[in-house]
Parts: sequence; structure tokens; C-alpha cells
Amino acid sequence: MSRATRDRVWDAVGLRAEPSPSGSDHPLDLGHLDAATEAQVLARLLSRDFDAWSEAASRVGHCARPVRLHGHSTTVDARTGEVLSSFSSAESRLGVLHVRCGNRRAADCPSCSRLYAADTFHLIRAGVTGGKGVPEEVGENPLVFATLTAPSFGLVHGIRGGRTCRPFTSKGHGRTCEHGRPAVCHARHGDGDELLGQPLCRDCYDYESHLVWQWWGPELWRRFTIDLRRALAKRLGVPESRLAECVTVQYAKVAEYQRRGIVHFHALIRLDGPKTDDGFAPAAAGLTAALLARLVEQAAAGVTFDAPPLHEGDVTRRLRFGTQLDSRPIAAARRTDDPDRSLSPEQVAGYLAKYATKSATDSTDIDSSHARRLRATIVAVADRIHADARRDDVPVRELPYGLLFKWRHMLGFRGHFSTKSRRYSTTLGQLRRRRVRYERALAAAHREGRTLDVRDLDDLLNAEAEETTLVVGHWIYAGTGWDTDGDTELAKAAAARAREYSQWQAKSKTTTQSH
Repeated sequence: MSRATRDRVWDAVGLRAEPSPSGSDHPLDLGHLDAATEAQVLARLLSRDFDAWSEAASRVGHCARPVRLHGHSTTVDARTGEVLSSFSSAESRLGVLHVRCGNRRAADCPSCSRLYAADTFHLIRAGVTGGKGVPEEVGENPLVFATLTAPSFGLVHGIRGGRTCRPFTSKGHGRTCEHGRPAVCHARHGDGDELLGQPLCRDCYDYESHLVWQWWGPELWRRFTIDLRRALAKRLGVPESRLAECVTVQYAKVAEYQRRGIVHFHALIRLDGPKTDDGFAPAAAGLTAALLARLVEQAAAGVTFDAPPLHEGDVTRRLRFGTQLDSRPIAAARRTDDPDRSLSPEQVAGYLAKYATKSATDSTDIDSSHARRLRATIVAVADRIHADARRDDVPVRELPYGLLFKWRHMLGFRGHFSTKSRRYSTTLGQLRRRRVRYERALAAAHREGRTLDVRDLDDLLNAEAEETTLVVGHWIYAGTGWDTDGDTELAKAAAARAREYSQWQAKSKTTTQSH
């Protein structure tokens, strides 16, 4: 299909994008498709049910892999028993109900990932400046942005701040390793260099220790939070059991893959006063962000964990965080005279939300020899674990690494990518319930031909009102994804254009306000 033909088809069906940053209309970006997928796109655009498909795609925010359901539901007034409304998938124009996949990974579903990132941004920001049910006074408490990395398991290529990669060898070693490969690198690597994160010698790199650290990374983080509270108790001169009567530690954490295929943790850590009914209180006098930063570094440097051997005959490894620790105090408000002087809450929340939507494939070249070696190590270790389990007649699930093979696509990391302490801020569940209430209120306003009052909307979103309706339904899973690859690409392209348009709107609004 030629570009001219494709453009004429798009014009004919009215599939035009929102205004571009230049102010002119232009079609969706589908120029990368192969011939077969282009044919599927053309068939969808010219099909009789295109309007129905477009409506269904719009309802799920142009999700790339929506869940398809068959069934029905009825909404009943819980007090009177009156049937308020009913819905059946048979009534849908496509005969099936589509529901968002909810995948947080941008590589799998850009639309749902964008929504997850937005929710994560607001969750994190609320714990810094208030909002979403969190008092603004929380911004006055000590706050630190910390990065905890993994240790080295072998020499790898890196940017090194624009300096020479590895001009010197380790003390006591020559310019080549024991396998005869160079132990130095005089190149200055750029961001797109394929060597970044790759070992100088894959035979020297300790893949099994890399794997063990990756598997137990969440346990190291848990022990770090315990050690941080112990350091605070010692600083205040109180028993650990009574620390919560003086100060509480709240945090929001995300995990990000480094180029070498191992995670490190970014976290906002905040000190609150003693526990209260609403969960927020001023920190005790004398506790500052600078002090918290030092205690974070102290706790991160001292935490250890003795990991169980991978298999019979393996060694016990003492795990710890790497020496590249970063702990920086964060001011709750940006300086208007020097806005770039330090990180702002919005910047940090944006960073963490972005990291939370990444997967191993976003930061690590999964087709590199290093990544293939990591996966091969996982397969080899998992095979040996399963063989030992069969020999000893032990259920695989009861072994420390019994489920390792299940997490091979994550290169052995089994933890949550985004976590927070209970009282840090609001929850993703609360944010999603508020969005559902907003969508219901907006739909009701449209049906009744009225405008949704902003003051009523604020009350609706802030109040956890008692549910007075009961939804009774029966749904059957019918599949996942759109009917064809062409439908999927159309949904992705529409989601990308919506994202570009939203960014353009935000930029235009910022520019207008600055003038």
C-alpha cells in the first residue's frame, strides 16, 4: 500500500489525528508495518464494523491487548432491591466486552502503561507535597531521594561520565584476564553504544552470583528498612520497639534495570512524627533531611544477607548493596530564583513513575550475548534444581530457588517494581476508585444533558461514600487481544498520538502561563 493510498483511505474513513504540535492534521504513524499487517489495517478501516471497533477501542483507551469477556451484569439498589440497570455483552456492537489489560510495561501496552505511570506519579507526588487526601503539611517533613545499586560481579563497559571506560586494571592484575581477554578499555562510549553493560570478559563475570543477588534483592531492601529504623532508634536513644512513638519511616520505591541486566532501587524516604489517626504528623525537632540522608547511607552500606546456596555443592554468598550509593535531601518547593538548583518533587515523582513502567527489555539488550548468557545460566540452574528435587522427592516450590525458571523473562527478579509503605500516601486502589466514580458521574451528566459541577466533583472524589448499589454479574473469559495484528497496531498508533497530543497540550499550557 502506497503512502498516498493509505492517506486517502484515512481521509475517507475520517481517521485523522488531533492537531499536531505544528497545528496541522496528519495521519497516525503506521509506516513501519509489513505488507500483511498493512492489509489487515486497510481491511479494518474499510470494514462495516469499523465504527463499532473504534468505539470499543476508545472505551479501553486504545489498550494494545484488551481482555475479552462474555456475560452480563445487573446493578441493584442494595436498600430497595430495585434494578437500576443491566448490561450484556450480547448488546455490545461487537458482541463482546473489552476490558483494559492493565499491563504496567510500556513495551507491552503503551496505553495502560501510561495510565499506570500517571497513577504512580500522583501517588508519589502526594507523599511529597500533599493532595489526594494527604495534608500539605507532609511536605515539611525530612525527605530524601536514595538510589541503592547492586555490587560488581565483573568488569563491564560503562559511560563513566564521558571519561575513558576502563583505562586501568584492578590492583594486582595485568592488562589481560586469565582467559586472555583485555581487562582495559580506552573507548569513550556513547548512550547508544552496544557495548554498554556488557562484560569485558563473559568467562570472568560471575553470572551465578549476579542471579542470586537479583533473586534476593527484595530481601536486601526489607533488611535495609529495618536497619534504617534501628539507626534512627539509636540516634534518638529509644528502644526499637518504641520508635513509632517518636518517628515513623515512610517510603515509595521503584526498581529499574541497569544495562548489565540487574536491578537497582530508587526511593523517596520520608520521616514522619508518631502514628496518628490520619497517618501524618510533623517530624520530631532535630531530625533533618541531611541527617536522614546520612542514616540512609549508613544503613545501606551495612545491610547484609547470607543467601542459601543455589544447589547442592554451591557456596553461601553474603549479599550487600554496591558501593555506588546516592542519598540526596529533597526540598518540597522549588526555588523560583534558581529552579534547577535541586530536584523538585515533580521531577522525582516523574522519574519514579517512568522507572515503574520499565521492563528488562527497556534497559537491557535482551539479544546481547550477555543477556543470553544470563538466561542460559537461569535455565542451567533451574534444570539442576529440578533434578535435585526429583532425586530427593522434594516439592520444587519448597526450595529457595524452586520458581526461578518462572522468572527467567525478568532475568531472575521476582519483586514488585513499585512498592510503598502503608502510610506514605494514597493507594493505587483509591486513585482507581476515584477515576471510576468520576467516569460514572461524567456519563450520568452526559445522559441527563447537564454540566458536571466542579465543586460537586471535588466532593465526589474526596469522599469515600458508602456504596448503596450492588452489581451482580456472570462473566466468562473469551480471550486476550484484538482480532488481528492490524487492530493491535491501530490501537497502539492511536494511543501514541493521544500521548503526543496530551504532551503538546501540556507544553502549550506551560508556555501560555509563562507569558
